[in-house]
Amino acid sequence: MRFTVTYRIFAATLAEARARAEGIALEQTVEVPADVVPQGFVADEIVGQIVEIGAEAEGIYRARISFSPESAGAELTQLFNVIFGNSSIQKGLRCLAIDPGDTIAQRFPGPRFGIAGLRELCGRAKGGLIAPVIKPQGLSCDALAQIAYLCARAGADIIKDDHGLADQAISPFRERVTKIQAAVARANAETGGTAQYFPNIGGQTEDIGANLRFAKDAGVGGILVMPGLLGFGLIHRIARDATLNLPVMSHPSFLGPYVLSADTGFSHGMMFGTLQRLAGVDISVFPNVGGRFGFSAAECAEIADACRTPAGPGKPIFPSPGGGMSADRAAEMQAMYGDDVIYLLGGSLLRHADRIGEAISAMRRVLDAGGRLP
Repeated sequence: MRFTVTYRIFAATLAEARARAEGIALEQTVEVPADVVPQGFVADEIVGQIVEIGAEAEGIYRARISFSPESAGAELTQLFNVIFGNSSIQKGLRCLAIDPGDTIAQRFPGPRFGIAGLRELCGRAKGGLIAPVIKPQGLSCDALAQIAYLCARAGADIIKDDHGLADQAISPFRERVTKIQAAVARANAETGGTAQYFPNIGGQTEDIGANLRFAKDAGVGGILVMPGLLGFGLIHRIARDATLNLPVMSHPSFLGPYVLSADTGFSHGMMFGTLQRLAGVDISVFPNVGGRFGFSAAECAEIADACRTPAGPGKPIFPSPGGGMSADRAAEMQAMYGDDVIYLLGGSLLRHADRIGEAISAMRRVLDAGGRLP
């Protein structure tokens, strides 16, 4: 069964838009002029096929083009290459959505845990989850572990490294993982809680596999990754590794240029929702409305919908808005996002110093429309 990609094409006329769509169908598959495409299987199956095309507004058209799963094979990176490889370099073209179809859905089953699995792991059956961010860069491992301990004691669900914590000399990856995981485990033992620690994977490229195993052996609850820097192929490998069996949280660092232009790149929902799910991500972090990055309420809602739609691909995942988040905005954010969301609490927490737990407890009271699993 073929999969279908939806594109927004900026063109003066329908005829021009159709010509561009025909170019996409060739560019994303055979990458040769139409008159030299081999007849038979290549022309009939491999070359993209325009399913429909029509106007959205003056000078803006929407085209749906189908592709053979044989073009993608079993590699996620090649699937992404077919979706929007060379054509992503063209101006006036934006990738909006993908309908993977049964064949691609079977080859790329998506997240291992999803919303339901993470709720079970964190022991929170209902309501939004709270995820404080351990920062800032420059603190020692002991100082970072103390922050994590206070957050876990206060009832945080997921405690994640800041994405800027890598393998710096002042807080080396393995020392940081060991100390923060121990601090979170100590807090859980004292309170009966189930807070989970998600370290940011650091180290040189050749060290990533060993560092993942180290984190697993240390008892972490999940992994934070940056697909914009590490690559979606590596994220997919981590997510489908049954021996790791860890949920994956993705951070949007380096992905901004893919979505910020109105007439190039990807739609917000596709980049931070659909593509993340295809890669096997369980939690997708993105800039929240009202924060310092300027995503609109509509764009954030689009991301949340793409993360959670039962239509897939794979299991629904948690959207995780961050930036400008605090207990004061919790009710507003709950009204916007509903219950299936993970709220990132970052720099605002540090203002509370040793009373950091009070801010988490305050947000928990606002969000706690559900309860913990028995």
